[in-house]
Amino acid sequence: MLTKDQIAQRIAQEVENGQYINLGIGIPTLVANYIPDELEVVLQSENGLLGIGPFPTEEQIDPDLINAGKQTVTMLKGSALFNSAESFAMIRGGHVHLTILGAMEVSENGDIANWKIPGKMVKGMGGAMDLVASADNIIVAMQHCSRSGDAKLLPKCTLPITGVNCVKKIVTDLAVLEIHPEGGFVLLERAPGVSVEEIKEKTAGKLIISSHVPEMRLD
Repeated sequence: MLTKDQIAQRIAQEVENGQYINLGIGIPTLVANYIPDELEVVLQSENGLLGIGPFPTEEQIDPDLINAGKQTVTMLKGSALFNSAESFAMIRGGHVHLTILGAMEVSENGDIANWKIPGKMVKGMGGAMDLVASADNIIVAMQHCSRSGDAKLLPKCTLPITGVNCVKKIVTDLAVLEIHPEGGFVLLERAPGVSVEEIKEKTAGKLIISSHVPEMRLD
């Protein structure tokens, strides 16, 4: 199974030159460390940052520079700081090309639940609802199963929905999948050493499998 860093490393392969990208809390923030040097992309955070760099070393830490997940970050040359109203205007105006989010559940038709667990204290949905309503390309980074072993790729989400029919691709510790236009998880790649049978066993939603599913490449 992939580590969280390896999930982020695989997602970084989906990044295209010239994109404005929002990285959600958790595994998605790690993607900043794996974007190839030859690509020019701009990372955005909904609390008002544009031009985020990799996570800081101990010598680079500035407590005044934090992303939406309250993590300290670095800023690249030409970066900008602004208020959250302008940041959400950018998001709602469709100016973010790619959004990478964590999730508690994803349904086979692309619904995502990622902000609330009933009965537990949650700070709020942050910018997630605006992001999933406005972005054309949404990739989810998540563990394939919960800590208790329950499937998180489901026929229908059981937790409160963040967005409907919006997820395009999912990268888990077991596989890379995309949402079929008519519903279902299309298995594109499997993690090194992971069998198709294991992925099938741990996926509750409809799984669409081709005759050959290659192992994912991690540089």
